[in-house]
Amino acid sequence: MGDVAMTVPVVRAFVNQYPLVKITVVSRPFFKPFFEGISNVSFFAFDEKQRHKGFFGLLRLFQDLKGLQIDAFADLHNVLRSKVVRILFFLSGKKIAFVDKGRAEKAALTRAENKIFKPLTTMFERHVKVFEQLGFKVELSHPTFPEKAILDSEIFSLIGENNQKLIGIAPFAQYDSKVYPLDLMQEVINELAEEKNHKILLFGGGKKEIELLDSLSKGKENIVVVAGKLKFQHELQLISNLDVMFSMDSGNAHIAAMLGVKVITLWGATHPFAGFSPFNQPLENALVSDRNLFPKLPTSVYGNKKVEGYEEAMRTISQEQVVSKIKSLL
Repeated sequence: MGDVAMTVPVVRAFVNQYPLVKITVVSRPFFKPFFEGISNVSFFAFDEKQRHKGFFGLLRLFQDLKGLQIDAFADLHNVLRSKVVRILFFLSGKKIAFVDKGRAEKAALTRAENKIFKPLTTMFERHVKVFEQLGFKVELSHPTFPEKAILDSEIFSLIGENNQKLIGIAPFAQYDSKVYPLDLMQEVINELAEEKNHKILLFGGGKKEIELLDSLSKGKENIVVVAGKLKFQHELQLISNLDVMFSMDSGNAHIAAMLGVKVITLWGATHPFAGFSPFNQPLENALVSDRNLFPKLPTSVYGNKKVEGYEEAMRTISQEQVVSKIKSLL
């Protein structure tokens, strides 16, 4: 989800700067709401379950896309399936370009010995380079964002109608090494909830996460568990109205950022230097674990590698530091 969300600011900048060029975004149907409202962008749903499943499904995908009179193919994902489709476009005489994920630099950043600790090219800059290869120079220095969505009655029935500051909190991530300890998260939530002009909205997904969110919100009138209670499109509309989103290194951070919301992120095994910091957010909004105490950080690009003795690294980010940063952005 985060990978797709990171393409949105670049696509939006492209169509603003090249209004006569049409873009067709190919992705899973679930992500269509990300691109709604962006001019000159149409969405093509990739059917991984049936029509476009397997190698012969990719051949059908190519034929489907070929019928749209595609002039060039920009591969912003560079995985096996997208490689197959771009090769087919290349063999048919079309211009192609694909993203360089910078695997060698990321390996140098995350290795335990002889680590090269420096900021790498961001994913947004890598996406821009893809379009440059196709002859389109895209400028990201003056980004535009959609207007805050007008919330409908279904959303108001969940969060209530008032003038409180809306604080989104997304406490979870795909890997445990990127998740702030729940006892510290509870302290952060409790302190923020003491301010009656704060409305705290908890985001997540799945039965287990919802149960944990329910426990984090217990007994607090100004905390609402959003997870599992809204359609995805309505969730996006609500996120666009947040005053700040507090998230782990996860998809929710990138969704909020693509909508122009201020985002605070926490980083455990991963680090913003790897190039996955949310779009248009200052580095000081990324709170990182203490590298003096845990010098091997970052230990992973995605957080999927466990390093013995580094399980508690995120405890070096104090709850006072988190609350202070959130309040400073309000």
